[in-house]
Amino acid sequence: MELPVLICKSFPNIFLKIIKKSNCFLLLLSICPIFFLAQTNKDFEILKDKAFQKLYENPEDCIHYTQSLLLSEKEKDNRIILQKIISQAYILEGNYVQAISIYNQRGNEYESEGLAYFVQLFDSYNLADIYQDLKLYSQSQKIISQVLEDRNLLKTTDDKVRSVVAKLYQLQAINAAISKNYELAIKSLKQSDQYLDINTKEARFLKQENVVFLSSFLMRLNKLDEAKQFLEKIIPQIEVHDKSPFLLAYAYQNLSKCYFQKKEYTIAIEKLKIGFQKIEELPYNGMKLIFYDLFSKNYLALKNYEKYVYYNHLYDSTKKILETNRKEGIQYSIKLLESQQKENYIFKDQLHKSTFKSLIQICVFLILGSLIFWFYQFKISNNLKKQILFFQKLAKQGTVFIKQKATNEDKNLKEQIYEKEITNSSKERDLKILKNIEEWEKTDSFLNKNMSLTVFSQQIGINKQYLSEFINTNKEKNFNTYINELRISHIANLLKNDPSYLNYKVSYLAEYAGFSSHGAFSNVFKSITGMSPNTYIQQIIKSKSQ
Repeated sequence: MELPVLICKSFPNIFLKIIKKSNCFLLLLSICPIFFLAQTNKDFEILKDKAFQKLYENPEDCIHYTQSLLLSEKEKDNRIILQKIISQAYILEGNYVQAISIYNQRGNEYESEGLAYFVQLFDSYNLADIYQDLKLYSQSQKIISQVLEDRNLLKTTDDKVRSVVAKLYQLQAINAAISKNYELAIKSLKQSDQYLDINTKEARFLKQENVVFLSSFLMRLNKLDEAKQFLEKIIPQIEVHDKSPFLLAYAYQNLSKCYFQKKEYTIAIEKLKIGFQKIEELPYNGMKLIFYDLFSKNYLALKNYEKYVYYNHLYDSTKKILETNRKEGIQYSIKLLESQQKENYIFKDQLHKSTFKSLIQICVFLILGSLIFWFYQFKISNNLKKQILFFQKLAKQGTVFIKQKATNEDKNLKEQIYEKEITNSSKERDLKILKNIEEWEKTDSFLNKNMSLTVFSQQIGINKQYLSEFINTNKEKNFNTYINELRISHIANLLKNDPSYLNYKVSYLAEYAGFSSHGAFSNVFKSITGMSPNTYIQQIIKSKSQ
């Protein structure tokens, strides 16, 4: 009964009557499955493109719409793609637990051996995107670099694959900008654009987003006029063709930053108001946080303290919520992956015992059999290895590490993984650690109020005790002094090179630098610079006026 119904939906009634009366009807029945499969795949691409469009219009609508598609979708690969889109929508809302929960949904349909190449590629992109939103930039870039090493991938003519490659280059550009490597960031955006010669809404949105990213990088290089030209050109295009609230808000936000750097604060606020209206009623919480920050800075520069206090309060409250969500997301990942890890260990232990019993019967080949078993075991458990590495890396950034009672076999496996990561030479290891610390210093992570030796050791992947000794030896100071000097040096440079910071209250500078209180910041500032923050600011103002 289903086939005639499908035919009725696909052909005019008059044509259906002719076919039914002819001898071709049986032939049509035989080829229909192929025809309708092609139609289904084509329809899915249209629906997927619409789901992606909704990411830039309203993440809540995107979630509801995509979930409705998921309920009726039977194809394994298509279901996974829809799950990833839902995960991205939760990220835009700042709901990291839900994003990771959707990403980690697994079952028989998610076994990697059965996935299409495109789906595996899309999955890698989605994981790199989640890492980036959790501020695990090095892990994000590692995934991106591994994928983009495939030269055959970069030569693909498949539109779906080209779209994901474009997204990967876009993520690479953001990671490079975080490390202040703006030349690489701009180059990566150009590479992303090369893969967006596709006639889809998704490709058009990505192109527009790349233009806004480019303007942001140009502003960091102090090329304000060039950045402003790009933004003033792209905003009318978005308003006419797509009217995407997310992209319009993002473009106006960057245009406001441009005017702020030009010290045209009134115009900057006007642009902020226009952009904020686009998303005021939408759950783009991460973007709202940036708007609140920009509003407070501009009103402070104009000495409108009432508005400054209002928006600064919104910024603080929103930031706390998002930071809490981010920490919960990291902790949730640790718990989830630890649970999966334990289940896999139990499975491995059972399989090992079973194999060991059979090997007793052929004790002559005991050693050879064990080697073959372990080789086979590691080969089929590639997914398990990825989960273990994923768990370890998230644990380095998380604020809570959940301890587990490991068996001797668990400990041996962890030691093997750890031994593979350390270098043969202690000298090379120290140089590598020093390089990792230097790269970490470029990320401004030391401004995090919750920064501690434990968090630091987790972020750069070094044993806590060894890292403490390493800092004492190579930096000739303890960890707290090292972090405080980085923070004070950062603030001192901002005050010296960015005049807008001279208008900020010391309490704001203290919180920005990651200190728990105004008093703690002032004491540390004076102990390092030999003067109080206010004295330092007055000296800079005096020197600039001369």
